[in-house]
Amino acid sequence: MTVVIAGAGPTGLTLAIELTRRGVPTRVLDKAATLFPGSRGKGLQPRTLEVFDDLGVIGAVLAAGESFPPMRLYRGADVVWEKPIYELLGLPELEPTPAVPYPYTWLIPQWRTDQILAARFAELGGTIEFDTEVTGFTQHDDGVTVHTNRGQIRADYLVGADGGRSTVRKVSGVEFLGGALTEERIVVGDVRAAGLEGRCCHLLTRDGDQARRFSLWNLPGSEHCQLVVTMAPGEDPPALTLESMQEVLEQRSGRRDITLSDLRWISLYRVNLLMAQHFRIGRVFLAGDAAHVHSPAGGQGVNTGVQDAHNLGWKLAAVIAGAPAELLDSYEAERLPVAAEVLQLSGALHRQGFGGTGPAPAAIHQLDIGYRGGPLAAGDPRMGTLQPGDRAPDGLLPDGRRLFDVFRGPHWTVLEFDCKTVDFGVPQVSLGPSPDYDVPVGAYVLVRPDGYIGAISTQANVIRERLHRLGGRRRPAGCAPDQCGCPA
Repeated sequence: MTVVIAGAGPTGLTLAIELTRRGVPTRVLDKAATLFPGSRGKGLQPRTLEVFDDLGVIGAVLAAGESFPPMRLYRGADVVWEKPIYELLGLPELEPTPAVPYPYTWLIPQWRTDQILAARFAELGGTIEFDTEVTGFTQHDDGVTVHTNRGQIRADYLVGADGGRSTVRKVSGVEFLGGALTEERIVVGDVRAAGLEGRCCHLLTRDGDQARRFSLWNLPGSEHCQLVVTMAPGEDPPALTLESMQEVLEQRSGRRDITLSDLRWISLYRVNLLMAQHFRIGRVFLAGDAAHVHSPAGGQGVNTGVQDAHNLGWKLAAVIAGAPAELLDSYEAERLPVAAEVLQLSGALHRQGFGGTGPAPAAIHQLDIGYRGGPLAAGDPRMGTLQPGDRAPDGLLPDGRRLFDVFRGPHWTVLEFDCKTVDFGVPQVSLGPSPDYDVPVGAYVLVRPDGYIGAISTQANVIRERLHRLGGRRRPAGCAPDQCGCPA
């Protein structure tokens, strides 16, 4: 049983890791010659950091990035103010807690995220097939024939993670609805900048007008900055060259003491809000930008794609291992409403800009994303504050481990709150009362492989039924804990 993934960005690579660590043969195809070279999606939200914890790459991600630097507004060479980004967005500053170990947005250029994920995929035995473009596909009752520039591939499933101009989506015929958020266009690229001091997001202006700024973000682990220039409606975009960017910088800032060099990557785009009307078409699935395109405001795009893949991966693997095929329908049922909400949020953040009262921090951080009332949420929702479909919080255990240490890996987990221990055939932890797990004494909490609560019940048979129906089982034979991430 083979899964073909079109696209080797964060979405495709997350899915590839999910499937490969479960023993599912996976082929990742990308039409480019190498991994994406630019910084484009540079902010990882707290929920995505939790996903990367589960995938076994959180150490590398934290080492390669840093908390978002302050924003510094200039009027010519003078600094007008310097403020943390959460203040500009109207958000409170958050601190780590036992339930939320990664409360911050993490700055890391997309090229580095891609490298880390590709290395993890390779560690698990995977290989990215570059210079291989998916040109179409043909579905059959028992599989998919994937057409590429190098020939045909027979697969059981195809996942389009091939970006906003997705060939997989276009061939599927699924409508991609929405449009441009504004008539503005944005230039973004990676460049070296000499003449600026401090690690900041430098907002360079001539007279303090932020609408006419030239932004340079220092990037961690790199000599490059990300440049961002917004072009007003009707304004002719500059040529995408180093010389042209230098001219725009001098026009907007009035400064000649800042020198740009070594333009590594550059792009011009219009902010669109678009969403596919279906994420599943038979044996074909859409994920990431292939399924939804967002404003960059609030750093939601890459994060939503990673979480699409985290949701889909365990379900594909479970069905391939024998779970009912209907489980795959829950991917669209759970993720399409999330994508719609994220589109609305990113659009609101784009219109808001810096200043004003921002949305709830959990909305930006994606910690409140959940699937209450969805097809996989079982149990009595009146049992407590925490409900089936919610994110399973982290927590500290008496032996010094975290709950995320127990959850990490491709398995299900059962938490027992002062109840009779029953062997469910999956990792289990006995707990006492917890402020982060508001559930009745005697309750079992079933945590899905993607870290969401699948069931809460005082009846062991409810938990057993969920595990049986959805493919929960012990660690696969031959699985090495240091490779797949299962607890030893």
